[in-house]
Amino acid sequence: MRYLLPVLALALLAAPLHAHEVRPAYLELHEAGEGIWNVLFKVPARGPEQRLSLRVRLPADCERTGPQRTEFTGGAFIERSTIRRAGGLTGVEIYIEGLSNTLTDVLVRVEREDGSTQVVRLTPEAPAFVVVAAPGWFQVARTYLALGFEHILLGIDHLLFVLALLLLVNGPRRLVATITAFTVAHSLTLAVATLGFVHVPQQPVEAVIALSIVYVAAELLSLRAGSQSVAQRRPWVIAFLFGLLHGLGFAGALNEIGLPQNAIPLSLLFFNVGVEVGQLLFVGGVLCCLVVVRKLSVVPAPAETWFRRATIYGIGSCAAFWLIERVAGFA
Repeated sequence: MRYLLPVLALALLAAPLHAHEVRPAYLELHEAGEGIWNVLFKVPARGPEQRLSLRVRLPADCERTGPQRTEFTGGAFIERSTIRRAGGLTGVEIYIEGLSNTLTDVLVRVEREDGSTQVVRLTPEAPAFVVVAAPGWFQVARTYLALGFEHILLGIDHLLFVLALLLLVNGPRRLVATITAFTVAHSLTLAVATLGFVHVPQQPVEAVIALSIVYVAAELLSLRAGSQSVAQRRPWVIAFLFGLLHGLGFAGALNEIGLPQNAIPLSLLFFNVGVEVGQLLFVGGVLCCLVVVRKLSVVPAPAETWFRRATIYGIGSCAAFWLIERVAGFA
């Protein structure tokens, strides 16, 4: 049973191998006039020749008013076009062809001239949606709650940082203080960055997030060697400081999705709630595994120590790779 912790870590480390398969596509429909809509469709790709086979299927009475423009940038194909439909798109069903055959989702944003916004998350099981006149608060809350929940569970770097904190902290009071400090910190920067009070380039933020994981992994190794540092004496301080950076990372993801102008506080609140729910489920799952392991395991202590060190080295090695990759991407 003591193999559970290393297996959990290895599963998290292996997840980035499939990252290109689960990156969400993005569809934006922007009303530019009576019956006129600008369409932007961003499709993940592994290179200029490996585009996911996704197509937007609009009603037959939609007329394209100009040529479709396509470019490959940032690891994705971006297609732009303009369509016209008498009466607008309200009540129309839009379908993503090919989505059922993938592992990815499609984030949809419909912006109207009056400033109202509809945000929908399409999945392989539900590849179509209907454009509504004005989405209610419940739909906005549900959509952003799901987006936040999904983002944290697919954010392997954030989860590895939380896992490293769990390995660093001993005792329930210190654990609660550490997780609370991390939550408060990333909630603060998520809010101020999303609302536009702070502007930080996303690439350096992602690199420092990877560095934060390397740092905590190094602290775990020094702890095993018997040394003491601020991170080991007061882990909530480190959790708070690095939590500010992780919040900026969450904000970068939320900025790509966008916020409905008529429900910014509501959507921001529920995105953050979704992140917290996903984080708490992850922490609870890890703690439950550890409790089961300690109660049922008969593996000798030396074997447990070896697996713990292997887990720490795995976390640190993966984060170091991300750090190098992200710094190299500055050019």
